[in-house]
Amino acid sequence: MSRFPTRGVVAGLAVALYGCASQTSTSEVAGECQDAFGADVCTWAMVEGDAVVEVGATIPLASIEGAADDAPFTWPPTMGAAVDMPEASRQNGVSHLTMLWESMGHPPATFAVPHFDFHFYLISQDERLAIDCSQLSKPSDLPEGYGMPDEQLPPELVEITGVETLIGLCVPEMGMHSLVAVEMESPEPFDGTLVVGYYEETPIFLEPMISRSLLLERRSFDLTVPAVPGLHGEQPTMFRADYDAEQDAYRFTFSGFSSNG
Repeated sequence: MSRFPTRGVVAGLAVALYGCASQTSTSEVAGECQDAFGADVCTWAMVEGDAVVEVGATIPLASIEGAADDAPFTWPPTMGAAVDMPEASRQNGVSHLTMLWESMGHPPATFAVPHFDFHFYLISQDERLAIDCSQLSKPSDLPEGYGMPDEQLPPELVEITGVETLIGLCVPEMGMHSLVAVEMESPEPFDGTLVVGYYEETPIFLEPMISRSLLLERRSFDLTVPAVPGLHGEQPTMFRADYDAEQDAYRFTFSGFSSNG
């Protein structure tokens, strides 16, 4: 028997080695971690070669449980955290994450339940902080099935905010909010939805808005991500909240990035 491999074996080895070499590995790039209500919220991105295939954040249940039931209403709202995304995620346009606890909820009525706002911003932190709601022009084209109402505030909130009507649900240091129209009209309390934010007619954030009760169920779930007119470049088509029992934390993931022109 020959001590040397046959031509067929050599060819087979070459194909196998080439196949292994041509496979692109996936790796996680860490962003920033920041304390939010007693536990660290951390951002990250998953990359394959030069391509970012997922962006997201890890949200510990200790953070969800640590938010005070009687947190006072402030204006502008006080962020629980404002966490930078990793540099890699900037190629997908995602700059930073803010986490806000709404202990009493907010108008419209269906959202008047304790919940968290997770804003994934497409602008810088400095640009976000400069939003003062003095520019009240609304976008001409919203995602299909979405609306952007003006909300009349009750007297007790007018006294705190100095504003009688939120045009386009605009909040300083945050932006305008467009929501699923049928959800805004529902008499039932919501559990989770995907909000699309704007300022100066431009999309500036994607926001999983999720009730505390849903998060405390410790189960995985999806939210529908709409196509966003005017959001150029890569945009995600899927959002998943995966619950990890071992870590007692959620892994929020935007994925399925595709070009929108």
